[in-house]
Amino acid sequence: MSTPSADFQAPRRGSEQRVTRQRLAVSGALDSLDDFVSTQELHRLLHGRGESVSLATTYRILQSMAEDGQVDVLRKDDGEAVYRRCAVEHHHHHLLCRDCGKAVEIEAPAVEQWASRVAAEHGYTQVAHTVEMYGLCPECSAKRQ
Repeated sequence: MSTPSADFQAPRRGSEQRVTRQRLAVSGALDSLDDFVSTQELHRLLHGRGESVSLATTYRILQSMAEDGQVDVLRKDDGEAVYRRCAVEHHHHHLLCRDCGKAVEIEAPAVEQWASRVAAEHGYTQVAHTVEMYGLCPECSAKRQ
């Protein structure tokens, strides 16, 4: 397991967030995960590790990390937010397994071109977008056969 203080990344967008014990614990827990995790799942993981971080504090930290671009956030089909520290720091999209939650980071240049073209056609500037794709990963597909 990595040490949270060594892996903690400074905010990318000029945030003035204090580096607290709780923030380091959340950051370290996220660094140890490969897939997206809900706030409640992360809170359970933290408590399982003996970390004293309230659920409300976990929510606030994840929200500020998402606003600072330190984590990606997706909305599941039921509307619940899930978070993940992604390996790439530039704009990208995700393919997410509906069963196990496995996520794959994907590049989508055709989507980027389409979004830019549609925005320009309508006179929009400073446009942002999110593309989330859901399906079954190969392992979950095989289990269903």
